Amino acid sequence: MTGVNQVAVERANQRELEFTDRDFQRIRALIAERAGIVLAEHKRDMVYSRLGRCVRNRGLRRFSDYLKWLIDGSEQEAWQEFVNALTTNLTAFFRESHHFDLLVSHIKDRRDPVRIWSAGASTGEEPYSIAMALAEALPTLAKLEIFASDIDSEALARARSGIYSLEQVRRQVSEERMRRCFLKGSGQRSGYVRVRPELARHVRFEPLNLIGQHWPVQGRFDAIFCRNVMIYFDRDTHTRLLERFARLLKKDGLLFVGHSENFTNITQSFRLRGQTVYTLA
Repeated sequence: MTGVNQVAVERANQRELEFTDRDFQRIRALIAERAGIVLAEHKRDMVYSRLGRCVRNRGLRRFSDYLKWLIDGSEQEAWQEFVNALTTNLTAFFRESHHFDLLVSHIKDRRDPVRIWSAGASTGEEPYSIAMALAEALPTLAKLEIFASDIDSEALARARSGIYSLEQVRRQVSEERMRRCFLKGSGQRSGYVRVRPELARHVRFEPLNLIGQHWPVQGRFDAIFCRNVMIYFDRDTHTRLLERFARLLKKDGLLFVGHSENFTNITQSFRLRGQTVYTLA
């Protein structure tokens, strides 16, 4: 028995819930089928921790029983809970700030309708950052539309609320932007802030599965943000998504991706314009 397998067996023996290698492989296959997410072998502990809550919530002691219940039951809410548990939501206001500077330069002073898609909106920090940046660049927000989507229903619910801790926002947003774009809570809401309604109304949150056949998307976009999302997909999925994104961008549209994502050799539909920013070829 190898050292790695020995560690896996020892961990399994210490676990409260029964979680076998077969369970893990079934979970990997199910999340890949449902959401396109490729779970690496070293994600076992993460899967046990996150999905273990779902097993306990059903009053079960074995992952195999939970998976049987999930597959046999086919309840949409149960499958959504499964996907939510295995989705990673790591985001921040104005993350990779150079992207917002380039977006402002690209969009500044336009009088035509401006449409942006945040395709991996998570808990809302990215689309609200887009709205804040463009509020400073456009002569009016009347024709601004930001479509924000995610597969995680719990993350979308938090995003729609537009409520964040004051401490979090202060770390990521300047005091000037704080005054312009947020309302401070009081009483029970003390210590929290909310995105101002006049800004939030330009952001529309909708559930969307990027590997699904139907996207509730119409028209073309000036820019698509899909950052740190495709790192969870395989190469074939990258190719399919990039081709679909290309058909939804305006002629001079921009595709923003994450700092560790490089698609130069995957598709001929895009060419690299700048640091993790692509334009149509």
